[in-house]
Amino acid sequence: MKEAKVAAKTAKDPKSTSRQDLEVDKAQATVGNRFCENPKMSMRDVNVFYGEKQAIQDVSVDIAKNEVIAMIGPSGCGKSTFLRSLNRMNDTVDGCRVEGEVLLDGDNIYQQNLDVVELRARVGMVFQKPNPFPKSIFENIAYGPKIHGLADSRVDLDEIVENSLKKAGLWEEVKERLHQPGTGLSGGQQQRLCIARAIAVSPEVILMDEPCSALDPIATARIEELIEELSQNFTIAIVTHSMQQAARVSHRTAYFHLGKLIEVNPTERVFTMPENQLTEAYITGRFG
Repeated sequence: MKEAKVAAKTAKDPKSTSRQDLEVDKAQATVGNRFCENPKMSMRDVNVFYGEKQAIQDVSVDIAKNEVIAMIGPSGCGKSTFLRSLNRMNDTVDGCRVEGEVLLDGDNIYQQNLDVVELRARVGMVFQKPNPFPKSIFENIAYGPKIHGLADSRVDLDEIVENSLKKAGLWEEVKERLHQPGTGLSGGQQQRLCIARAIAVSPEVILMDEPCSALDPIATARIEELIEELSQNFTIAIVTHSMQQAARVSHRTAYFHLGKLIEVNPTERVFTMPENQLTEAYITGRFG
């Protein structure tokens, strides 16, 4: 993927940004290219509430098949909340409710009687902090295929584990110690193990919530290379605080501000010619 030219845009602007400049008109429409033909996922008028507090306001956007879309914005802007609504992870939060439509291949994932376990196999998630199970490396990968009935024999299971670790770029590093604890790996290796675990159940979409925030630069670079490789077979949505990372790994970038989706455009355009002044103020460092 072509890296957008971020360096020239990230210097601090000497001009101050007032509170009024940061306000969002509730009637303001998202600018840019929100929609696409034959999307893998489509979100329409999505609102998310925590009790009485509204965290996401009227977000509508598509994610294309095999696309990497990056979601950026200041802390507390709602990007992680929105990401978690894409596979109903917010169901686990007391008092959280989601309104609107979230479509996966045209089917609303919030319809009644939907099998949430099956949904999360189709739309997997990799979290900010690596969270391998307290099991062996092999069992970390084999767990999902076992509970979903994806392996008919030990040979099938061995093949799934090997292929998943290869796709995650981890096989050569761990093939001689598959029965050692996954928690004994380095931080970067643990995160790739979690990615392999997500891949093992043959998902269609992978959600990543700041997957590199706890990693060193070398491990971060390996994960970013992996994202580009995985996009050939998976649709990926990633939340990141690093604008440089968004520039390196994504095809499109979505900018969130105070619960609103402000702009969605091809990544290079967002970082070089943003359409909205809030987007420009954020990427030039005037706030955030």
